[in-house]
Amino acid sequence: MEKLENIMSPSQRLLVSALAAAALLPVLPGRAAEKPDPKMISITLPDQINWRKSENADVATIQGDPNKAGIYIQLIKWHPGHMSRPHYHPEERYIWVISGTWWVGTGPKYDPDSTYPVPAGSLVIDHSNQIHYDGAKEGDCMLYIVGMGPSKTVPAEQK
Repeated sequence: MEKLENIMSPSQRLLVSALAAAALLPVLPGRAAEKPDPKMISITLPDQINWRKSENADVATIQGDPNKAGIYIQLIKWHPGHMSRPHYHPEERYIWVISGTWWVGTGPKYDPDSTYPVPAGSLVIDHSNQIHYDGAKEGDCMLYIVGMGPSKTVPAEQK
């Protein structure tokens, strides 16, 4: 298996490192200050995230546009008992499991019983043009996804 630093560009490594460091920071108590200048720091509170809700999963694009060229960042909350069917993406996607357990399988034959559990805190790379399927089984699963658009999901199920 290739080392992460050999398959990611310097900017992708920097982004993943920053995300990992942020996850490890403790929450420090302190006095409340005034909200920072929005020209210097943008803050989006949980109740301000614009979710597109569906039966299978809720999706929030928090940076960029996956349909256009450039970096995009999405949050995806898979609902219990929902899985995607076999598919692939032409671009690599970097996925951090924020909460819950994400279940992943590979190949064109859909077999949710053979999926592998990926716990919160894990980093997953969906390599470009590789067939996979994924989702949540027992509980909600929150994912943080970073990729370079334009992004596409191409069905690839073998019946």
